[in-house]
Amino acid sequence: MADLRKLPNLAALRAFEAAARHQNFSRAAEEIHVTHGAISHQVRALEEELGVALFARHGKRIAITLEGERFAATLRKALTDIATAAESIRADTRQKRLTITALPSFAARWLSPRIGNFIENHTGLEVMLQSSGALTDFVREGVDVGIRFGGGNYPGLLVEKLTDDYYYPVASPRFNGGKLPRTPQKLAQSLLLRCEGEPWTPWFREAGLDLDEPAGGLVFQDSSMLVRAAAEGHGIALARHVIALNELASGELVRVSDVQVRCPQSYYLVCPPEAMRKPQVQAFRAWLMEELQKEGLGG
Repeated sequence: MADLRKLPNLAALRAFEAAARHQNFSRAAEEIHVTHGAISHQVRALEEELGVALFARHGKRIAITLEGERFAATLRKALTDIATAAESIRADTRQKRLTITALPSFAARWLSPRIGNFIENHTGLEVMLQSSGALTDFVREGVDVGIRFGGGNYPGLLVEKLTDDYYYPVASPRFNGGKLPRTPQKLAQSLLLRCEGEPWTPWFREAGLDLDEPAGGLVFQDSSMLVRAAAEGHGIALARHVIALNELASGELVRVSDVQVRCPQSYYLVCPPEAMRKPQVQAFRAWLMEELQKEGLGG
């Protein structure tokens, strides 16, 4: 077996292989991002180490020698094997990682409390959960799959509808000393918590109330914060069903009215078409669909 301690300088080997393939030092330099002089120096050093001329020089022109051709062929095979092995390792690493992006409210209130079950059933899989309401460049940001709340128009992506959602008023059972409003009219006279982009007006109309949108007071930018404020007894919130599920199940929140109004947006699973071929993405989709069905949210 050859003594690996006597292996020639790897940078010189790479420089020589590129020069042999291009038959040109300048093009080899461009490929591996060094100067023409660096390629020439590394090839000269390799020739001195091997004790053989790898190129015949004729002024600025070079021609590979027979010994150079033989060595380049062997070297090219070895470098190809290394590149193939490295790509295999990278592929294995990608297979063991799943990166998910989701709306902050959905990530915090629904996905995060449940995804531990998915991870337990897929040991060895690293799950990266990103919460963002911004558009995602899946390829540049290395994201496999996203969950979005919107109209379903996501050009260039594979789009699958997950579930609709509904708004209805909720409050802590301790709100107002436990004296919760019993009618829509009484409810509208209470302290109403608001979230940006999620007005009360559609619910007022559904409840038969001809009222303007509430004004003044604190307005939340995130529906997750809105739900927590209601659970802490700060007022009555118009909450999305999916976002309020945990607090409703624990008793921290109760519905204050049976009247509900459908959200104009829905939840969608989105990803680049090629990502759906990944086993970890397929597994996540199957788990997600099953969890939504369990809670009556599928479709």
